[in-house]
Amino acid sequence: MAAQLDDAVGKAAPRTGKGGAPPGRRAPRSPGRGAARPPAGRAPRSAAPGPSARRTPYLLLLPALLATAVLLGWPMVRNVLLSFQNLDMKELIQHLTDWRGTGNYQEILGSEQFWRVTLRTLVFTAVNVVLIMVLGVLIGLLLARLGTKMRLTLSLALVLAWAMPVIAATTVFQWLFDSRYGVVNWLLDKAGWHAMAHYDWVGTQLSTFSVITVLIVWQSLPFVALNLYAATTTIPRELYEAARMDGAGTWQVFTSVTFPFLKPFFLATTFLEIIWVFKAFPQIFAINEGGPDRLTETLPIYAFTEGVGNLHFGMGAAISLLTIVVLLAMTAHYLRLTLRQERHEENEL
Repeated sequence: MAAQLDDAVGKAAPRTGKGGAPPGRRAPRSPGRGAARPPAGRAPRSAAPGPSARRTPYLLLLPALLATAVLLGWPMVRNVLLSFQNLDMKELIQHLTDWRGTGNYQEILGSEQFWRVTLRTLVFTAVNVVLIMVLGVLIGLLLARLGTKMRLTLSLALVLAWAMPVIAATTVFQWLFDSRYGVVNWLLDKAGWHAMAHYDWVGTQLSTFSVITVLIVWQSLPFVALNLYAATTTIPRELYEAARMDGAGTWQVFTSVTFPFLKPFFLATTFLEIIWVFKAFPQIFAINEGGPDRLTETLPIYAFTEGVGNLHFGMGAAISLLTIVVLLAMTAHYLRLTLRQERHEENEL
């Protein structure tokens, strides 16, 4: 048997000539002395990109940069210039330029009204963002656990609420909370709260902010809920199964699996909601124009009232720039948290 296997291998193996080449074929000749040989152990280098290839990314960015400079940069420059001027109706009609220097900023920063409005804006933003994130997370987790039909129905309702224009939604809420014909007062009256039959929801600071908060939270929930549901679909199911096998409850599963996995999502979404609520203008202005007695003014409403309402355009420009400074401070804090999170993840890896 061994002799037969040796004969079969000998017949199958081709015979080689000198240098290991099969008979009847010439072995490839080595390159001559003049031929260039690639250095041993190095791959041939690719050609360096030319000047035109290096300029291509900048040329592609050029239209966006020009549009940003025209639509955002130039108005910002004009706003900065206005903030250093005493520009009232007289100067506007006569085309006069009355430079005031930092007088507008000194007057604003020395005013108690500005600091009250700033504190009110921060508290209003914090309350709304907390409600939006808590309710949005709960609805997003509910979407993840519903069946296909119920999930589709709820998602459609969220999308319709999200797609409604801001002014249209504000008008609907004005009808709902109308003191004479509002559905909310009618329902409260039928439920036994007869004192609420003709309650004026925009008559006090707290009630006006309550209506505005319900409106803003209702408009913001779809963004958080739908994005959270989409993010939960990326979490491996094996993690949930392992947590359940270890005896973890619903809250423990959320804190040990869902939240750590989606922490970047929570940071980014919270930051976006802070910006959106902080600069909310049409909802507050359309409900009661910052009333009653300017007690529901936030910084955007305050800038508009001083600039356009009281015709102090230089003061309005200065207030708007200070609003941007506050937003930049919050942005810097968010970026610091994001960088810290990235360094923490790199250290864990």
